[in-house]
Amino acid sequence: MTKQTLSFQAEVQQLLHLVTHSLYSNKEIFLRELISNASDACDKLRFEALNDSALYEDAPNLEVRVSFDKAARTVTITDNGIGMNEAEAIANLGTIAKSGTREFVGKLSGEQSRDTQLIGQFGVGFYSGYIVADRMTVETRRAGAKPEEGVRWSSTGTGDFEVEVITRPERGTSVTLHLREGEDEWLAQWKLKSTIAKYSDHISLPILMHKQEWNTEKSDYETKDEWETVNKAAALWSRAKSEITDAEYKAFYEQIGFDNQPPLAYTHNRVEGRSEYTQLLYVPAHAPHDLWNRDRRGGVKLYVKRVFIMDDAEALMPTYLRFVKGVIDSSDLPLNVSRELLQESRDVKLIREGSTKRVLSMLEELAGSEDPAQREKYAGFWKEFGAVLKEGVGEDQANQERLAKLLRFASTQVDEGVSFADYVSRMKEGQEAIYYITADSLAAARHSPQLEVFRKKGIEVLLLTDRVDEWMLSHLYEFEGKPLQSVAKGAVDLGKLQDESEKQEAEAAAETFKPVLEKLKEALKDRAKDVRVTTRLVDSPACLVVEEGDMSGHLARMLKQAGQSAPPSRPILEVNTAHALVRRLEDSGRFDDLAQVLFDQAVLAEGGQLDDPAAYVRRVNDLLTA
Repeated sequence: MTKQTLSFQAEVQQLLHLVTHSLYSNKEIFLRELISNASDACDKLRFEALNDSALYEDAPNLEVRVSFDKAARTVTITDNGIGMNEAEAIANLGTIAKSGTREFVGKLSGEQSRDTQLIGQFGVGFYSGYIVADRMTVETRRAGAKPEEGVRWSSTGTGDFEVEVITRPERGTSVTLHLREGEDEWLAQWKLKSTIAKYSDHISLPILMHKQEWNTEKSDYETKDEWETVNKAAALWSRAKSEITDAEYKAFYEQIGFDNQPPLAYTHNRVEGRSEYTQLLYVPAHAPHDLWNRDRRGGVKLYVKRVFIMDDAEALMPTYLRFVKGVIDSSDLPLNVSRELLQESRDVKLIREGSTKRVLSMLEELAGSEDPAQREKYAGFWKEFGAVLKEGVGEDQANQERLAKLLRFASTQVDEGVSFADYVSRMKEGQEAIYYITADSLAAARHSPQLEVFRKKGIEVLLLTDRVDEWMLSHLYEFEGKPLQSVAKGAVDLGKLQDESEKQEAEAAAETFKPVLEKLKEALKDRAKDVRVTTRLVDSPACLVVEEGDMSGHLARMLKQAGQSAPPSRPILEVNTAHALVRRLEDSGRFDDLAQVLFDQAVLAEGGQLDDPAAYVRRVNDLLTA
């Protein structure tokens, strides 16, 4: 019997419905899948021909051809690969998720397995054709078989398929899609070419299409009887690093990054081991406009065996490195049935960890370079992406120590670019902590009254003004054994840096001023958690601080600006008993008004906003005219 009608495996109708209506998020995936299958078939032939060169017959050049017929409303993908005999066509095309490739690879062992890294392991890709077609026809002949042993397979994908023996002079396979109504967009050369360029540009085989030229008389394109290659047929990242010039690396970045400026740095590596993959990653020189959108997907493209799978593969790069662009190409990365979503697996985690470490190493080389030009590059990177990199301190515990070394800040001694290591190298003898202050702006931080005692003693303080800093510091407690200490939290304990006489003076002042402190606590009971004599002020009359573990005023303001409610808390008012304004409290007839003014000034000095500015102005005016 040369023609027979067979049924798909059980429940095939439901499975095909899933393929055509739910499996893929965009229609154009079908072309990627069918071209990938064609490439797989050519790779199989190449491998089998190692032992039997006669399989090439009279066509040693492997290729894939894509054509369309407007009159017949068909699109055809043809390869001159291994092809199928009748039994293979029935087994491979009549069973969902069975392309034959997985079984083929499973038969290999030993060193042979290393030679088959290009052979795909794809399942239902063939059936994706039903996304745009209401009928599919496959004509195929296995390499080495006689021309009269060709096979035609045909089905509407509704439960049955027909198989018949035909004469086919050429080896390989032709898949013809009979398009559904409304899918005529695929009968255009530009549509097919642009889709091939997007998904299959880097497949190692040439993909050919008929050449077209514009016919002025007909005002339309005219198809010529000659073929042209429409893909690059080479992946830059698959070449040896020694063969690629710096100009080629930069040109590729401009192509994938849509950036007309060269990258700041790049890294190209082939990773072997439990999971094998190639990575070509770039750090841009400038931040995109939507960098601060944490829902913004990253810029890493995922390929499997040089077949494009997805843009913005966020599973392969942490959120805090969302500015990184590039390509990751895996030869064995597990994918879900549609190849559009990554499955959680150890391989995915290994690639993510490996790629993260490569990016951090690239940044470390810039930051730690002895070349001033390289360090200047890192300074430029920090201005553009530093605040985003800080997110990793809390998100990536495994690399927190490495990230901490990459952080840069302004300080009371240096305008910018201070690392923790720089700070530690300049610490005073006897200094035990790294001191910092958070504020809404650099000016507010630099002129904060809480820095006065540190400035007096020449102790450097880091000035942190990014919105992410408060959150970052809730996860970072020390650097190389040196605790991080906010100058605006808790009582100032300078340890060995504070003279014994200074401690005694502060204790004596607190005792002498105790009655006034009690009156201040009563007058400010609704606004201040406590009132105490300061050890941190030199020139200012008062400042606000919070207890260790409490939310700072800076963080509370940021939450309020974001429309979120901060937990209720009251700050501590510290007063400078040597200041004339504070001294006036002892014999003032308007104690309560002066107390409120003192508190309001402390709020303003730390960058806060008054709940009742008019009341403050009225009190100040009354005191000035009294």
